Amino acid sequence: MNQNTINLIEQYYAAFNSADMATFLNLLTDDVIHDINQGKREIGKEAFTQFMACMNHNYKEQLVDMVIMATADGSRAAAEFTVLGEYLQTDEGLPVAQGQKYRLPAGAFFDIRDNKVARITNYYNLQDWIAQVSA
Repeated sequence: MNQNTINLIEQYYAAFNSADMATFLNLLTDDVIHDINQGKREIGKEAFTQFMACMNHNYKEQLVDMVIMATADGSRAAAEFTVLGEYLQTDEGLPVAQGQKYRLPAGAFFDIRDNKVARITNYYNLQDWIAQVSA
């Protein structure tokens, strides 16, 4: 495993968990590809910035139980973790937010270029999340 890539992904999630969006976004390439779970593909740091603004408005999340893996050449990585969250504001097309708490297993896949994240693909079970916030 490539320690530089593992360190990059650790920094990425540490910035996420501390809500340090400046550091978080600085770890991305300008043309970053973001594959949204069960959604569309967005390209570019500006689109990712807008996505994160919406996420931070609607949800409060911490990622725990992190396991990070990387290829020997450092060009790809994967992470598995648990999302501990609170649903703050209703997101379009989803159940009404009432401060519901949730715990959700999730994972992510990365392409790395020039020691920055060039692609992030997130996966989690949306139906599990909907069931938790609808209970």
